[in-house]
Amino acid sequence: MNTLSQRIGFWSALLITITFVAWIICFSGIAMTMPLFTWTNPEEYIAFEQQYPQYFQNIAKFFMMLFGPLYLIFLASFYDQTNENKKILIRISLLFGLAFAVTSSMHYFVQLSAVRQNLIQGYYDGLQYFAQANPYSMMTAIDMTGWTLFLGLSSFFFFPVLSGSRLKKIIRYAFLANGICCTLAAIGYVFKIDVLTFLFINLGVGGAIMIISISGMIMFRKERVINRSLLP
Repeated sequence: MNTLSQRIGFWSALLITITFVAWIICFSGIAMTMPLFTWTNPEEYIAFEQQYPQYFQNIAKFFMMLFGPLYLIFLASFYDQTNENKKILIRISLLFGLAFAVTSSMHYFVQLSAVRQNLIQGYYDGLQYFAQANPYSMMTAIDMTGWTLFLGLSSFFFFPVLSGSRLKKIIRYAFLANGICCTLAAIGYVFKIDVLTFLFINLGVGGAIMIISISGMIMFRKERVINRSLLP
């Protein structure tokens, strides 16, 4: 395998792990510093945003915005070690991964820039159509399309690619589990089964991605060590 691919794979896996650890820390910080917010109307949302600090939320959104590009880099790192007849699956997975990265990162960028600045400057008209706090706003729906449909399809197409070592099998089945969790979260979102959506998008997808990134980090590290030992 190309040593550059191994290095890029290792660092992308490490950074993905860091993004999700940071998200967990921020999620815990949110739970400790403010009550649970349930969307009712724009007025209550604006009052809530003004009353409670939003730095944990903004930091979490920043790290999740980075995840999309890192996910693409991680997938691409496997291309060199994939059998020729399976490389088409990597390409398809990357295409769906690109759709996920665009929709997801665009959503978080809008939250951190346009939505945040409108709240700061007191421009509230139409904000309910873009705010993430509204579970059925336009931007939230776009984000959920990425996290459920596109990430799920990317995972399903990547699943058959890996075989061989124990770590590769762990990554393989974690991708399958991730695809299933994305599908169930999509069903929950479309039919407004909030418990289903919460469990599978946060715990299911979050857990699967952590397994994938940590296992990938270890795998790429081991392969680099093996390649070095084979050098004359």
